[in-house]
Amino acid sequence: MNQKFKSHLAIIGSNIIWGLNYVIAKGIMPDFLLPRAIIFLRVSGTLVLFWILHFSFPMEKVEPRDLLRMALCSVFGVAVNQILFFEGLNLTTPINASIIMTITPMLILIFSRFMLKEMITYLKVFGIILGAAGALMIILAAGAGDFRLNMFLGNFMIFMNAASWALYLVLVKPLMKKYSSPTIMKWIFFFGFIIVFPFTFRITASSSFSQIPFHIWMSVLFVIFITTGVAYYLNNYSLKTISPNANGIYIYLQPLVASLVAMMMGQDKPMVIHFIAAVLIMAGVYLITQRPKLKTLKNIK
Repeated sequence: MNQKFKSHLAIIGSNIIWGLNYVIAKGIMPDFLLPRAIIFLRVSGTLVLFWILHFSFPMEKVEPRDLLRMALCSVFGVAVNQILFFEGLNLTTPINASIIMTITPMLILIFSRFMLKEMITYLKVFGIILGAAGALMIILAAGAGDFRLNMFLGNFMIFMNAASWALYLVLVKPLMKKYSSPTIMKWIFFFGFIIVFPFTFRITASSSFSQIPFHIWMSVLFVIFITTGVAYYLNNYSLKTISPNANGIYIYLQPLVASLVAMMMGQDKPMVIHFIAAVLIMAGVYLITQRPKLKTLKNIK
């Protein structure tokens, strides 16, 4: 089995796990734990996991400038990403959140243009417009009654989470060429824990852990060790041989998994607007992944 094939298997596995996470995490909040308590447990648990695992791998010396880049990655890949995701998911639905996250490949393309100087064609610009229209449909399609504002806010937070994750994928790619995944993850979660601690510890300390039933604890452990530890590791492993853009395409597994599981568990049900938005976003990503012989927009900066 060659390295590229294993990388594709790794990113498929991580996106299936993240698809499950929409439904599993939603089942925890807010009845048993508030979003920021889950964030504290998730980041601290993953930090401990990777610092234990790093003793099983060859020690790597990290250059100071790369430590700074890892700290920056922790801002967008851990702190901002985690807070926006869980706070947003608490206010919206699993299907809404998973569809909005599919705009990530387009955001990766935009960040790659500005940070990596990749060229953008007219066709890709049209694809970005289609995808943005689909994402906006979900963001603006709030529920009825008193929950309308909360739904809108949750949808918007998930969109900003997608932007944060896309930026993280572009920032972390150069590091994957120099260091192993465990080395990168232990430092990213170390810095991430320092950032999220002030925002999450007090809420966590006031949580009623003794009242949490066993099946919810199993969900919490899944979120901490499988969704974060395993999925983050598989995702970073894939970036060794495939590009951030190729990595982002697999995000389309997430709404499929999330929708099927949410419907099976009675947490959510798809509506016509979900299908229309999904088609627009998927069409947009299809266009931005094509390589037609068209004049590029060299003046886009």
